[in-house]
Amino acid sequence: MKRIASFTINHNTLNPGVYVSRIDGDITTYDMRFIKPNTPPYLPNPVMHTIEHLFATYARNSEFAENVIYFGPMGCRTGFYFLVRELSEEQALGLIKETIKKCARHSGEIPGAAKIECGNYKEHDLDGALNALKKYDDLLTDYTVEDLKYK
Repeated sequence: MKRIASFTINHNTLNPGVYVSRIDGDITTYDMRFIKPNTPPYLPNPVMHTIEHLFATYARNSEFAENVIYFGPMGCRTGFYFLVRELSEEQALGLIKETIKKCARHSGEIPGAAKIECGNYKEHDLDGALNALKKYDDLLTDYTVEDLKYK
């Protein structure tokens, strides 16, 4: 079988950050890496679940809502994939940074976390998510388009 693109990245040298994972026509997949691979502790499932709800909600309520395709967790629990359509790298990075900042400052209820809205509504951790988001926001402060390339 053909190896998928994400398995060709050297996870021994990959650091937290944002990277262009792949480009498929007008859709770009961003690797939003919160944790250095293979270096626990990994993001707990309730933290990831809450980040997913927050980021997806804020991104889909941004000026680029129509360009947002998907935001979801990596199975390895080190980060997320973010898919957008027809955005420049500058626009996408700006959207990521702005959305992470908004998520890190979120207060109140978790969007879409009621039993009627969510298939696992009891497994959330807002405090843990806010902590992880604040660390990631700090990491992205000086991040530029030049940093989006895997090293």
